[in-house]
Amino acid sequence: MTTPMDAGKWPPSYPPRTPPPPKRPVEPPRPDPKGAAGDTVATRARLRARIANRRAGNWTYDTAPWASSSSPSKAGDDVLARLRAWGYHLSDDHPVVALTARMVRAAVTDGGRRASVHLADEEEGRQVVVLVLSHRPDTTAGDAEPDDGGLLQELAVLGAGSCGTETDRDGGGRRRWALVAL
Repeated sequence: MTTPMDAGKWPPSYPPRTPPPPKRPVEPPRPDPKGAAGDTVATRARLRARIANRRAGNWTYDTAPWASSSSPSKAGDDVLARLRAWGYHLSDDHPVVALTARMVRAAVTDGGRRASVHLADEEEGRQVVVLVLSHRPDTTAGDAEPDDGGLLQELAVLGAGSCGTETDRDGGGRRRWALVAL
């Protein structure tokens, strides 16, 4: 008998061998930095407070209609409690309480979802700065910027040594601050 000619070939293994997986996963395509109209993607810087080399405290308050009536007084109480914890002996009717409450009330009227209060002190000068940020969504071109001239006069009458306001046109937020002597 003769041996078949294919006797040297073996049948393929079953199931067929698959190639090994790649060593690194395939990277998804990177996003195109240009929009559909060919413009660059718009990014906005967030309105943030930066306090360095000072003792500081911060709180966030809800500005929804059901919570907005208690937020200003709670903010004033929180600021007073923190100042007392830092060792300042202040009365319950210290101007910092009224200033904080008034600025939070102004932030509530901006229509944002929340307001944040930031506090920092300078021990040598016995001064504190109270900064209130109103976080509100982007404004449209038709929105009018609120006039804070009356607010600044009120803050000066309440006892602020210095006060000011600033609007972030891109982000829609507003900063209100007052410097108070202790």
